[in-house]
Amino acid sequence: MKTAIIQIGNSKGLRLSKTILKQYNIVDEVELIFEKGQIVVKPINVPRANWETAFAEMRQNSDDALLIPNVFEEENLEEWS
Repeated sequence: MKTAIIQIGNSKGLRLSKTILKQYNIVDEVELIFEKGQIVVKPINVPRANWETAFAEMRQNSDDALLIPNVFEEENLEEWS
């Protein structure tokens, strides 16, 4: 794909279409990798992104039950202090 370098204030940059941004899940930042005479633009993957929203939705749907029983429930933890 060919794209033009554009003037952005005193700098220059390149413009990515909305389609490309959506396809590669690019939101705010990208990583630039310089290798063998080329520049690779890589989306930054944010692990655990949106987990807070997903957990809140699970709680709202009562889908947050423990799958493994709490093995320390009857334990006297003061003995270990």
